[in-house]
Amino acid sequence: MSREHLPKQRKGVTPQMIGRYPNYDVLAESAHWDELTRGVVLDRVEHVPPIRFFDDAEARTLDAFCNVATAQDEEPRIAVLNYIDEKLAAGGRDGWRYYDLPDDDELWRLVARGLDDEARRHSYDSFADAPEDAQAGIVHRFANGDLHGGVWEEVNLSRTFSVVMRYVAQAFYAHPWAWNEIGFGGPAYPRGYGAFGAPHLGERESWETEEAVHDDPVREQAR
Repeated sequence: MSREHLPKQRKGVTPQMIGRYPNYDVLAESAHWDELTRGVVLDRVEHVPPIRFFDDAEARTLDAFCNVATAQDEEPRIAVLNYIDEKLAAGGRDGWRYYDLPDDDELWRLVARGLDDEARRHSYDSFADAPEDAQAGIVHRFANGDLHGGVWEEVNLSRTFSVVMRYVAQAFYAHPWAWNEIGFGGPAYPRGYGAFGAPHLGERESWETEEAVHDDPVREQAR
């Protein structure tokens, strides 16, 4: 579904202030969470980590890439790259890597260089300086394994996209604004879930809300 058909958010915050659950704010339930969980979740909103791992040029390019990959073309945006940078700066990894790819920190730097090189082939100073449609085209070709030459000859392209998108998805969907966008109920400890899996009790918990738009976005996009 195109963003033009999504309602404006009325409660809470979502990326670009649109979503399928315009009257839902997961943070309104924070009083029901245990203290440790509440602190972790609220910190994601109140304290965006600074960029420490990437240099300025890499950060500009990769921030633009993350925004394209998550379709965040207007404020407010989740600062996806900042959370990825925080993980890499702390030496955080997922505990494994593909045999034919370098370590994740080197891979991210190669991606930044490759995106800039690709943009320069189209006469832009960098990926970040390219217009949105050009950026989207490059990311589309990246996803389809259709980038060639330079950096892209040094890596398995499809696996590279898989790795960076794993980081992107983790950072994006760990943020409460994304939870509002998808209607996720948030932490359920110590309150717990009572209705899920029990249709006679209702499919939603008492604190959740019904989506305002019911179209299947996958089928709509395919159509």
